[in-house]
Amino acid sequence: MSIDSREAASALSDISEISRRVRQSTIYHLASLMLMMWGALTFAGYLAGYLWPRNAGYGWIAVYVAGTIGTIVISPLNRARSGIRTFDIRMFAAFLLFVAFGIFCSVWLGHFTPRQTGTFWPIYFMLFYTIAGLWVGQAFVAIGLGIIALTLIGYFFVGSAFDLWMAFVNGGGLMLGGLWMRRS
Repeated sequence: MSIDSREAASALSDISEISRRVRQSTIYHLASLMLMMWGALTFAGYLAGYLWPRNAGYGWIAVYVAGTIGTIVISPLNRARSGIRTFDIRMFAAFLLFVAFGIFCSVWLGHFTPRQTGTFWPIYFMLFYTIAGLWVGQAFVAIGLGIIALTLIGYFFVGSAFDLWMAFVNGGGLMLGGLWMRRS
């Protein structure tokens, strides 16, 4: 049994499309876990900042420590399930560089107010999600741009309840995005 070049090209195209979908599904599965975890932690961080503004810094330190540990734990669990390494020393180094640059910009260059800091970090992180989405899937772009837009609306139009707004926009948005990715 032989196939002509047109049938072979069509079969190769189908294989390529299936491969792309499997890769995207694997990425979306891991991303959904991370988004839901970071969303819950972010929600808690903003809620704590709203309820106890004088101790908000301690709450955010706890969020970052728990989130980093959770990210490091989720990766090997995902590797055991999928057989694909998703978080290695290069990813950790990239994460540290990303955060260090954000700290440099917001603390030393920007001298941001607490409200500006609460706006900068979600926009900064969602920029990363949006850019990643250009390569790995439109869900990242939609989540990133949606949270950026709602963050800016909150910054300009929500008064003293900004942290409460951000708990739902950023924390809730990440959790909803994770659930959405899980279905994709």
